[in-house]
Amino acid sequence: MITETAYYIICAILAFLSLLGLSLMSKVSTAVRGNLTLSFCLLAGCVVTLLYYRIAGVGTVYAFILAGCITGAVLAYKAQMMEMPQTVAMLNGLGGLAGGVTGALTLIHIGVKPSAYPLFVNVTATLAVVVGMVTFAGSMVAAGKLHRLLPQQPVVWKNHPLLTVLFLAGSAAPVVFAFFTGKDAGILSGSYFILALAVIFGSLFGLAFAIRVGGADMPIAISLLTSLAGVAAAIAGMAIGDLLVVSIGGIVGSSGLLLTQIMCRAMNRNLTVILTGKTSVAPATARTKELPEEKEENAAPEHESNKTALGNLLKSAKRVIIVPGYGMALAQAQHQVRRLADLLEARHTDVKYAIHPVAGRMPGHMNVLLAEADVAYEQLYEMDSINDDFKETDIVVVIGANDVLNPAARDAEDTPIYGMPVLNADQARHIIICNFDAKPGYAGVPNPLYRMTDKVTMMLGDAKDSLAELQSMLSNP
Repeated sequence: MITETAYYIICAILAFLSLLGLSLMSKVSTAVRGNLTLSFCLLAGCVVTLLYYRIAGVGTVYAFILAGCITGAVLAYKAQMMEMPQTVAMLNGLGGLAGGVTGALTLIHIGVKPSAYPLFVNVTATLAVVVGMVTFAGSMVAAGKLHRLLPQQPVVWKNHPLLTVLFLAGSAAPVVFAFFTGKDAGILSGSYFILALAVIFGSLFGLAFAIRVGGADMPIAISLLTSLAGVAAAIAGMAIGDLLVVSIGGIVGSSGLLLTQIMCRAMNRNLTVILTGKTSVAPATARTKELPEEKEENAAPEHESNKTALGNLLKSAKRVIIVPGYGMALAQAQHQVRRLADLLEARHTDVKYAIHPVAGRMPGHMNVLLAEADVAYEQLYEMDSINDDFKETDIVVVIGANDVLNPAARDAEDTPIYGMPVLNADQARHIIICNFDAKPGYAGVPNPLYRMTDKVTMMLGDAKDSLAELQSMLSNP
């Protein structure tokens, strides 16, 4: 059996290895090693827990572990790369639910030893339930939006801000009531009553928060939900007095919060504003309405360039920047993108990929897709390091991106994307846009690029077909 001292030492080692794994996962070239390191930490944590708490002989534990492993394996096998955002959102929710269930069982004293600090245990257990249910409900809504089971645009209820505040106050109430658990405070001191309040209002607040987040702000929402899942676990760990759960939950919570702050800076967003949904649902102003209206959703503009001229333009290009977006994920066109880049490089063209921090529907979404197509990590450039290169670029090829390069973000005040740093694609000499249609992106703001008739070629339709056509132009003599 493991002694208490040995347990603390092992917890410290596993916490350090978890930090190392996260560091390795920050780079594509070492991400696999990072993932394996974190997987090892999870397995080791389970083994250590079974041995330290002397429950290694309980057969039902292994039945649930087996069920979880089978479920996870099936999900991993069936989930496509383009479904990673909703998969991550769902897993965040399950992580929050795990923390909430742990807090609930602790609050009603099921399978928990009596503590010398019952007040601390009750309050932290209640808080774990609230945070866990906020995470679970919010993550399930996010996953539903990303999987198109729910409307992807922001959903605003009547008196939504007021309801959000009421649900937040309702979520705080059971935590306050937990201070009186066990005292003569009537029904307010009942553990089951407090648990019911925590579950109901925590879920309602998570729903109210997530339902009004639009696609433009979804990467930030997912980052925040990741953080909340870790926070729920850490608080649950405090309630049951488990150092390992506290440390790992704290690592997940803090790393998720740092990522959220990075995403907010990348989009020039205020986290408080996003939590209230204002950036996703800002009303259109006169300035917005002055932007060009789009025509039929699959009709190419009249200024589409001659194929021969476009082919010659591609063949003569010396510098090309490829801008991937969520449309590339939907079309599963990353391999076609790689083949186009190979044809360009065969003509000694310098090819780079411009990755906006919030391109796609989760942080790193584009990096993962391009890595699947064996695109070299060295060719992927973040917005800050490549934005100045656009003015010296011959051609920008856009695949399914919209909001992240919309010039309206610079001057269309009171719109969801106003003030958001965007890729300076409009500064390139020529732009080829391979989008499904000319409709606005998830932010709902028309893109002026679509009407720059002197330098933009619109290739509307399935991205795979458009890329195949570009490849054909390069292959023909």
